[in-house]
Amino acid sequence: MLSDAEYMDRALALAARARGCTTPNPLVGAIVVTAEGVVVGSGYHAEAGGPHAEADALRAAGPSARGATLYCTLEPCCHTGQTPPCVDAIIEAGISRVVMAVEDPNPRVAGGGARRLREHGVRMHAGVGRDEAVRLNQPFFSAMRRQRPFVIAKIATSLDGRVAAGPGMRTHMTSAAADRRNQCLRAEVDAVGVGSGTVLVDDPLLTVRDVYRRRPLARVVFDRRLRTPTTARLFSTLSSGPVLIVTTAAMAEARSSQARDLERAGATLVRAPAAGLEAAVAALLPFSIQSLLLEGGPALHESAWAAGVVDTVRVLVTPRVLGPSGLPWVASSRLSLPSLFNLRVEPCGADVIIEGDVYRID
Repeated sequence: MLSDAEYMDRALALAARARGCTTPNPLVGAIVVTAEGVVVGSGYHAEAGGPHAEADALRAAGPSARGATLYCTLEPCCHTGQTPPCVDAIIEAGISRVVMAVEDPNPRVAGGGARRLREHGVRMHAGVGRDEAVRLNQPFFSAMRRQRPFVIAKIATSLDGRVAAGPGMRTHMTSAAADRRNQCLRAEVDAVGVGSGTVLVDDPLLTVRDVYRRRPLARVVFDRRLRTPTTARLFSTLSSGPVLIVTTAAMAEARSSQARDLERAGATLVRAPAAGLEAAVAALLPFSIQSLLLEGGPALHESAWAAGVVDTVRVLVTPRVLGPSGLPWVASSRLSLPSLFNLRVEPCGADVIIEGDVYRID
């Protein structure tokens, strides 16, 4: 018979199957285990509006759930949304014990699910696999606790810390293996974001290529001066996902003609209530964006770092050397990579990926 931690690992692996598919809901996995240690049901939340993991696992277990233990990666819900409360299904199924990884930060739950189960005689045990469960749902936790999307700053640099051969020069540096890893990351997040300078210099598509993505990918341009041209290639790919131009309400009014032209080109204009990246990033939350891959350029990264909205840093270091005429990654002067939490370093083709968290898991 396996330990609670080992069963929870199985539930976490199930939850991860739906990466990139559940926003605005969290990733959740669940398994039902009899007193003899037999797994009789398993499930995960596959998409918003679909069955919750607990209900899915209980349905698979059927009558065998009576007297069994339910392992779930997040506190079972106790409110009615698009689906009924999971706690009702757990109580009705006759589950005797629930092992959950972490409390749901949603104010509509926030301990209420566990409390209701205890009131009906269900034994509760929390905290098994907590860090892994929080890491899996960092975007959801950020939306609930910080009222803004979870932000991943992605930077590709040369060996001497340059991001381009020179100002205004489009420079591709990463290997095919690293490019594919970036596409996989795009396939999992809700949105990918760049500054207007990147649009003017690189004219990127910001689509997902070579890997499968189930949902449309939102493309975000942070453009406080409304410089994005209506001829940008982004507008030729609206079938891949919406294009959101984030500016301030004041600028949208001052440059109303340009704002209307962008909307006619297909853009969704996001009017942040105030200047600065903190307000701009928070303004994305109502558009079902809980995770944002911030790809550049260096001015945008610098602003995001100064605003305190970067949660994870991913640096792809290539073996190229661009020399003193190259454009430096400005934020590198502010950031000490060894100071990041949970620092990970791994080779990827000819490149090296360095990744770490700005904040400790809480």
